[in-house]
Amino acid sequence: MKFQLVLQFPANSVADYDEMVALEDKLIENLGVSANVDGHDCGSGEMNIFVHTNEPEKIFERIRPVLAKQKLLENLVAAYREMTGKDYTVVWPIGFTKQFRIT
Repeated sequence: MKFQLVLQFPANSVADYDEMVALEDKLIENLGVSANVDGHDCGSGEMNIFVHTNEPEKIFERIRPVLAKQKLLENLVAAYREMTGKDYTVVWPIGFTKQFRIT
């Protein structure tokens, strides 16, 4: 897989962690073999789910309905980078102007 897509959410409680693990399971089910949900991390008030894919924008569009159904789009920032790269391209929210980073 050529790209890493990161789904980033604010995190403030253990319940958030449990929800993230449940979301990972839903993404794995939705994506099948088209992408690899490669785990997560938590810290500094954020949760990140990592997805390895060759088509990050297409994969985001595929999982966007899952995120919408869970009412997660409002607080989500989604960005991708080449696996060996450092610079992220934000795909959600549209018009995001801050620098995306993982802390």
